Amino acid sequence: MALHLLYESASGYALFQAHGLDEIGQNTEAVRSSVSDLNRFGKVVKLIAFDPFESALDALNQCNSISEGMMTDELRNFLELNLPKVKDSKKAKFSLGVAEPKIGSHISEVTKIPCQSNEFVLELLRGVRLHFDTFIKDLKPGDIEKAQLGLGHSYSRAKVKFNVNRVDNMVIQAIFLLDTLDKDINSFSMRVREWYSWHFPELVKIVNDNYLYAKVAKYIEDRSLLDEDKIPGLTDIIGDEDKAKEIVEAAKASMGQELSPIDLINVQQFAQRVMDLSDYRKKLYDYLVTKMNDIAPNLAALIGEVVGARLISHAGSLTNLAKCPSSTLQILGAEKALFRALKTKGNTPKYGLIFHSSFIGRASARNKGRMARYLANKCSIASRIDCFSEMGSTVFGEKLREQVEERLDFYDKGVAPRKNLDVMKSAIESIHNKAEEPTDVSTKKSKKKSKSVAEDVDAMEEDKLTEAANGKAEEEQPKSEKKKKDKKRKSDEDQAKAEVKLKGTNGVEAAEDGAIKKKKKKSKEEGEVELQATGDVKKKKKKSKE
Repeated sequence: MALHLLYESASGYALFQAHGLDEIGQNTEAVRSSVSDLNRFGKVVKLIAFDPFESALDALNQCNSISEGMMTDELRNFLELNLPKVKDSKKAKFSLGVAEPKIGSHISEVTKIPCQSNEFVLELLRGVRLHFDTFIKDLKPGDIEKAQLGLGHSYSRAKVKFNVNRVDNMVIQAIFLLDTLDKDINSFSMRVREWYSWHFPELVKIVNDNYLYAKVAKYIEDRSLLDEDKIPGLTDIIGDEDKAKEIVEAAKASMGQELSPIDLINVQQFAQRVMDLSDYRKKLYDYLVTKMNDIAPNLAALIGEVVGARLISHAGSLTNLAKCPSSTLQILGAEKALFRALKTKGNTPKYGLIFHSSFIGRASARNKGRMARYLANKCSIASRIDCFSEMGSTVFGEKLREQVEERLDFYDKGVAPRKNLDVMKSAIESIHNKAEEPTDVSTKKSKKKSKSVAEDVDAMEEDKLTEAANGKAEEEQPKSEKKKKDKKRKSDEDQAKAEVKLKGTNGVEAAEDGAIKKKKKKSKEEGEVELQATGDVKKKKKKSKE
């Protein structure tokens, strides 16, 4: 049985035929040893046909289909043209060796060409790949490497499809930095308190906030110079005039030691650093909130930006979090406690990172585990919606939050919550309504425009109708001498009136009146003649009937 080999290169499809396999032997090890020798391998494997790709885009499409195990129309035409035809009644006298079993099964299903993929075929294809540039004579040195590099880059870019605005790596870095800043600001603030307390120990009890303490320490500088003139400045910093007065009174009777000017300068500089770090922490928190609203709006609406970002960072990405079942999400962050409980056969933890949510804290001690399980379920739904939906909306997150609130009321007061199906239906309806709102505004504007256009069109149509009616009337009018005379009379009368107005003389008016009367008499006489003619016609008809 003849063996053909299909090789998919970065530059095109190639079809080879293997001759005299008995010389090498059907042994895989023998083939492996003979592959490296071009003289022996070139005698056995020969090129039958080569079909180059038309462009880089065509190569990418072919590569995508081959990787998914699908045969394209180009590959089918290439195989049917260069391989013997397979009859339905008879068995094929050849087989096609392919590298991937999936593409082989699809080829055999569609074209009835028998395909095989085993170690022997793979070793032959390895030899083809090794000596491919010698089989294709038109290729220049380096062309295959360039084609492979370009196709590899385009294939990886096509596989890694992502939206720049929805990169969850930024959220992971931001939450890590936020946690680090919290620790650093806390330790630095304690250092400022200890350092400045040597000079003004009473200030620690009056000002509890770390940021305000650093601000006040920088403002006061030397406590011996503090007097009542600085009370307004202290009031602006602290926001309480009574505390400002208390600080001034405490400075007068302080038991702290005196500091040199250099020491005071160092304390002020360090306090300024702590203030700068606190300001940067606020900006970083705002950045995290905006990024979470872009990446996971429903998860942020349900459980909060910080807790949602911690869940994403612990899972590794939003996709990994969406793949997690709700039971895994519930104890995410409590892995050590879980394995310790499994090892000691104790109670497993009920919650991990979601414990920082306000819902767990609001639940009673008896219902904390239930609340954690229910909240993990809703967080899993929200993360999947955020990960796999294309449109970003907080509707589902808000509805899920309402469900958690209802569950809290159910545990505390016994109020029955709504069904999940009804809540999801209402969420979908609200999304559809939001999507229709901008279209309604645009339709209103279009209606206004259409009204004005319709009015113009109606006016045009009326003009056209009047013109058409006039045209039809003119066509329907019989071309009789009587009507022509009537038109002439009207025109003569109009001209006569216009001349009368211009001249304004009585004699002319009398002459014109006489002319008009004569014309009226003539018209009466003509009417009598016509009546006589019609009477004669009627008499003739009566005679003919008799």
